[in-house]
Amino acid sequence: MRVARLCLQLGVEVGAHPGYDDRERYGREETGASVQDIEDLVRFQVAALAAVVRIAYVKAHGALYHRCQADLAAAGALVRVAAAHGVGVVGQPGFAIVEAAAALGVPGYREGFADRAYLPDGRLKPRSEPGAVLAPEAAAAQALRLARSGDFDTICLHGDSPGSALLAESIGIALAAAGVARGPLKLP
Repeated sequence: MRVARLCLQLGVEVGAHPGYDDRERYGREETGASVQDIEDLVRFQVAALAAVVRIAYVKAHGALYHRCQADLAAAGALVRVAAAHGVGVVGQPGFAIVEAAAALGVPGYREGFADRAYLPDGRLKPRSEPGAVLAPEAAAAQALRLARSGDFDTICLHGDSPGSALLAESIGIALAAAGVARGPLKLP
C-alpha cells in the first residue's frame, strides 16, 4: 500500500498485477485453475489494490500471464475484471489477452519485454533455459528496438531479476539518448 501511494505522489501509474495464489513458487508455475477460479482470484486481487489507489491497468503475473496469453477463455476472465474497473489490460501482441480485450471493447496495451529473450513464436523463453534473462547491455538494446518498432505501447522490465536497478538505469539511458519519450500508457 505504501508503494502504491508513493507511486501516486511521484506521478507514476499504478497497475494491478494479479497472479496465482502460489507464494512458494512466486506464481511462476501453472496451477490448472478453472476459468471461474481465475476470474474470482483476479477480481479479489485487483479489488484489493483498487480499494487503496486508482489503478491504471491490469497485467497478469507469471504463469497466470502465460495461461491468459494462450487461453482465450482465461484471457476473457482477466479482461472482464479490467473492464469492471474501467481500465485496460497488458499483453503481448498476437496472443489471447490483446485479442480478448479487442473482442470485449477494452483497451489492450501491447507489451514488449526488455529483459527477456523471446522464442521464435514470440513467447518468452522460459526462465529455466539459459539466456532467458538478458544482461543490461542486451536489455537496453532490445528495449530500444522494441520502442522504435511501433509495435508496442509499453515495455516491461522485471524488478525481481538480479541487477534490475542496473537494468533499469541502462534502459533509461538508452531510451533517453535515442529521444524515446516515456510516460503513462496511451493507446495510439
